[in-house]
Amino acid sequence: MATEHETPSVRLSTRQAAFIGVGSMVGAGIFSLLGAAGEVAGAAVWVSFLIAGGIAALQGYSFAKMGARYPSAGGLLEYVVRGWGNGHFTGVIGWLVLAVNAIITGMVAVSFGSYASAATDAGTAGVKVFAVLLIVAMAGLNVVGSQAVARAQTVVVVVVIGILTLFAITTLFNIEQGHLSPAVYPSFSDIVASVALTFFAFLGFGVITFTAKDLADPARQLPRAVFLALGIATVIYVAVALGVFGVLTVEEVISSGGTALAVAAEPVLGSVGFGLMTVTALFATAGATNSGLYPAAGLCEQLARIGQFPPGLGARLGGRAPMGLVVTAVIAILLAAGFDLNAIASIGSAVALVVFALVSVGHLRVRAETGAKAWVLGLGIATNLVVLTTFVLTTLVEEPSTAAALVVILALSIGADLVWKRRSPVASRG
Repeated sequence: MATEHETPSVRLSTRQAAFIGVGSMVGAGIFSLLGAAGEVAGAAVWVSFLIAGGIAALQGYSFAKMGARYPSAGGLLEYVVRGWGNGHFTGVIGWLVLAVNAIITGMVAVSFGSYASAATDAGTAGVKVFAVLLIVAMAGLNVVGSQAVARAQTVVVVVVIGILTLFAITTLFNIEQGHLSPAVYPSFSDIVASVALTFFAFLGFGVITFTAKDLADPARQLPRAVFLALGIATVIYVAVALGVFGVLTVEEVISSGGTALAVAAEPVLGSVGFGLMTVTALFATAGATNSGLYPAAGLCEQLARIGQFPPGLGARLGGRAPMGLVVTAVIAILLAAGFDLNAIASIGSAVALVVFALVSVGHLRVRAETGAKAWVLGLGIATNLVVLTTFVLTTLVEEPSTAAALVVILALSIGADLVWKRRSPVASRG
């Protein structure tokens, strides 16, 4: 069924929906994650990615079953409604997701700005300028429509995966066997602990749930897109981790930080390798910004329709630009231009883990309608809680600014929900 603004002729394919998810996942995270994960899991980071991919697949099972039964522009927020009802709880989660999505979009755009500024010698001021220009450009792309988003993501994903595949192949043929020997791996408990880091590289797959409104047959296509995206991401992550830790020692990876991929490519590809990684980073961060803005329109329109958000957030400026997209882009621009978002970099991970767990717990209540197996949902919830608990006891404890920001945003989300529903008798009865 066509939406008000699009016709069936501009529907997304399964591959395009999957690529929107891949573009969201394979963003800046892979460039900064390896060093931090290596400090915990050593050369066994590839095992950590493999485990994280399995955990993500369990969450993907829940999303796929819910999405097939309840396809909606509201994406995973629709699943929260189905599992927990259309009350205050869902409203708070909706405001929380909207706010955090804007923060993460701004943060990824700043990462793009950093790479672009370094490549053009634009200096510190250039970082903010490039970040703002990217958000404006990607917001414009989203206004044009889902097909424009999908085409852009296809280009981004092809470039990123192509270069990372070249990187993986060249490094895998030049690895030092001793670097990857199980004899140098840390304890299995340390490898499991590192999953709290590597799992974050998969969190972006949730954006695929928002493509349901643009799919011709969401009941069939959405599950395929979810698992295709997770499969591509897992293979890329494992191959890249093997290549990096096969060429460099753990100490070299840790000291290289965000440039670990470039450093690993240099012995094989020379200075060209460093340039290729810069290009990859630019495309990856641009794609992640594009994917970050994509859910805003559907999220706001759907939650406004069911009374959780004010009607204005579901409207369209000039009958074209979704207000939810405009608001998200404006907030992201203000944050990117005026704040140090790296200080609260983990906030998106914390919120995503909580929402994922809530979706699966709520799914248990409606599993008779979706046909999901209770034991798979239970396993997904258990593994998610392990990752979330580890994250809280490590990352949030070590990053008090992130914890404080999370509390503030949660309080603002609760306040926004209460204020809106007190002003709207219809919403308060939801």
